[in-house]
Amino acid sequence: MDLEELKRIRKANIIAHKKKKQAYYRKKKLAQSADKILNISKSIDYENELFSGNFVNKIKEIAKKQKLYVDNRQEIIHLKIKEYREKKQQYYKEHKKERLEYDKEYRDKKREALREYRRKYYAKNREKILARQKEARKKQQTRDQIDVI
Repeated sequence: MDLEELKRIRKANIIAHKKKKQAYYRKKKLAQSADKILNISKSIDYENELFSGNFVNKIKEIAKKQKLYVDNRQEIIHLKIKEYREKKQQYYKEHKKERLEYDKEYRDKKREALREYRRKYYAKNREKILARQKEARKKQQTRDQIDVI
């Protein structure tokens, strides 16, 4: 067997595999489309359903099923919330020192940032602030003079 013959065999095998794969997917697609057609053909006869004597009973049955489902889910949800709270409490108890240390560092960092911001703000708006303060003092003095009289 030479190289050319091996290439030819390999190519033939790949083509056969592709055909087999295409046939498989075509068959699967046809089966799915047939299922869809069957589901469409299973339409509900609303006239018979709504105006027959058991409509009220069917509605009650549906409501009971929905209530049961909600009740079951509610219990599960309450259990999960309770479990989450317990895990959270346990986590906070275990990591209390680390959390307090982090909070302290965070507050210090924020305090420094706020101080820096105030410094910049007052430096930038110093003239406006001083003018407002002078005006406020003048108003206060005039009020005091009026009160005295």
